Amino acid sequence: MTPPPAPPTITAPVATFLARHGQSDATLVALPSDASPRSYIRLAGTDQLLMEDRSDPVGFAAFIRLARHLTSLGLSAPRIFGTDPNTGLALIEDFGTATYGNLLEAGHNEAALYELAIDALVHLQTHPQSTAVTVPAYDMDLLLQEISIFSEWFVPTFAPEVNVAHFDKAFRSLWRTALAPIDDAPKTLVLRDFHIDNLMLLEGRSGIKACGLLDFQDGVLGAAEYDLMSLLQDARRDLVGGLEEAMLERYLAAIPASCGTPEEIMKRYHLLAAQRHTRLVGLFPRLNKRDGKSGYLQFMPRVVRQMQTALIDADLPEIAGFIDTNLPGWRDAGPAMAQKP
Repeated sequence: MTPPPAPPTITAPVATFLARHGQSDATLVALPSDASPRSYIRLAGTDQLLMEDRSDPVGFAAFIRLARHLTSLGLSAPRIFGTDPNTGLALIEDFGTATYGNLLEAGHNEAALYELAIDALVHLQTHPQSTAVTVPAYDMDLLLQEISIFSEWFVPTFAPEVNVAHFDKAFRSLWRTALAPIDDAPKTLVLRDFHIDNLMLLEGRSGIKACGLLDFQDGVLGAAEYDLMSLLQDARRDLVGGLEEAMLERYLAAIPASCGTPEEIMKRYHLLAAQRHTRLVGLFPRLNKRDGKSGYLQFMPRVVRQMQTALIDADLPEIAGFIDTNLPGWRDAGPAMAQKP
């Protein structure tokens, strides 16, 4: 039998915060960490989690702000029971353990989960107050900053002899041209990490409210297709054959004409897929080397493959050719990097 996890170490600020909210005697259970600096502790027997993030006050404030905003739009984000920005502590609603990832692993109906997520996404993007919240712009500067993650982390890991500064300057120039349609796209609230680890199925709620939303503090104002692509081209798993196409049809049938023609939407979808997968091919080595989180390297074979496919789907032969010329053999790098923590 697996022993129960050791209780988390409680600092004086945490103890004071819990006492202030009547939870001094709560049984505390630490939850596994993710790629972010935040930590979570479950207050067993309650519907509450303790969230702690003292390293990112901007992200902490954004989480609280966006949780309240998403709830006001009729979506299911965690309720906020109490906060202390000075210590980076908050009591938030505990949605339980039924993440999409856990449910899919247990054999839950895949299509039904993705249909619910698509419906929640359409609701978010078409709500008249969706953008009535303060978030950064997902503009060309930020898109290119993310592209540079590939230059700064994948390139030296794969080919240490390459001059990163020279590579990145030319790489960004190619991407600036390629991403012009994204800069000109209609804007909506983009959650940015809209994928199976941040979506939950909530019992006792119907319609889109059954879709629980997590990890949205990096929300931005940007092109709607980003979250759609993040869901359907997940670095963590391959969708069953035909499901991506079926969900794209569901989305296109529901989204209003003001968002663009199906052809324009799909063009942006493929461009953003190419941009995101390129970023992740650099991000996972960064998480390993800089942050000591080697678990993300297991996804390298998939994201390298996804990046190659997306460059074709987005019709970006110049970018693909540039990488092939400067990083010969990069297309086969995924499996080898997955083996090297």
